[in-house]
Amino acid sequence: MHPWLLSAIGGVLIGLSAVLLMGALGRIAGISGIAGGLVVGAGDRAWRIAFIVGLVAGPWLLQWWQGDSGIGLPQVRWPWMALAGLLVGFGTRLGGGCTSGHGVCGIARLSPRSLLATAVFVATSMATAFVMRHMLGGAGA
Repeated sequence: MHPWLLSAIGGVLIGLSAVLLMGALGRIAGISGIAGGLVVGAGDRAWRIAFIVGLVAGPWLLQWWQGDSGIGLPQVRWPWMALAGLLVGFGTRLGGGCTSGHGVCGIARLSPRSLLATAVFVATSMATAFVMRHMLGGAGA
């Protein structure tokens, strides 16, 4: 299957899952909030676990169906991955959500806070990629 078609299908499925979660449970499909609820022991764990299992199972199902999920092994060393994970966790707490919550659900609801947060996420990721590739010479690879 052509990569752009897979990307389009993935986008539709992400949007559909966000709409279904909002319609069925009245919840925002923000992954950091869903995973955070599991860590702090929120009482509504079943749907959170089902959502996370679906996220993890998706690439495996695509691998089984197509023979290639397009997702490879990380190309960076684990300390860089651990640092990146900590920074993402800090950023999501600071920003009150992650790209899925603000970028997918918040922008769809025309939330000014989510528009600003998503603009900051994109600008920060572009600056990080520039520094990593052009100033640090691809550090961690």
